[in-house]
Amino acid sequence: MELVVLVDEQNNEIGTAPKDTVHTKNTPLHRGFSLFLFNAKNELLLTRRARTKKTFPGVWTNTVCGHPAPKESVADAARRRLNYELGFTNYELKDMKEVAPYRYRFTDDNGMVENEICPILVAHTDVDPQPHAGEIEEWRWIPWQEFLEEIKTNPRNYSPWSAEETQILTVLRV
Repeated sequence: MELVVLVDEQNNEIGTAPKDTVHTKNTPLHRGFSLFLFNAKNELLLTRRARTKKTFPGVWTNTVCGHPAPKESVADAARRRLNYELGFTNYELKDMKEVAPYRYRFTDDNGMVENEICPILVAHTDVDPQPHAGEIEEWRWIPWQEFLEEIKTNPRNYSPWSAEETQILTVLRV
């Protein structure tokens, strides 16, 4: 059973809960992470969430998001999910770093809530993914500048957290 770490607004751990019970219409605040994976051409790996996902099904988003397990670092959680969702191994990833803090709460069209303290990470690879069909419906590399224009023009096509995080990354010039 996968556990998520429940936290208060200052990111202090206040407990754990099974992941499959957390995302509801009244989701408690918990820890997450959000990773943007780039290649040498400065293209972002976009993924489309599987339609079977509990929250924001079928929505395009940044490369991978997830939850650190109790006592797991954000970077280790990101590596674990990159391997599970996209088939990346540690040796295929370069320069993973946490670049900014982030906190969000969004509700999808079905009333399901995401409510997370979710640091933003960036990493690099020049390997194409081998996605897990239960997690990722589609994927594509997109030039960063093209993505910035696309997310401005068609924000409803993307997860709301990826749109906000993109703005943070733009300010940081990542």
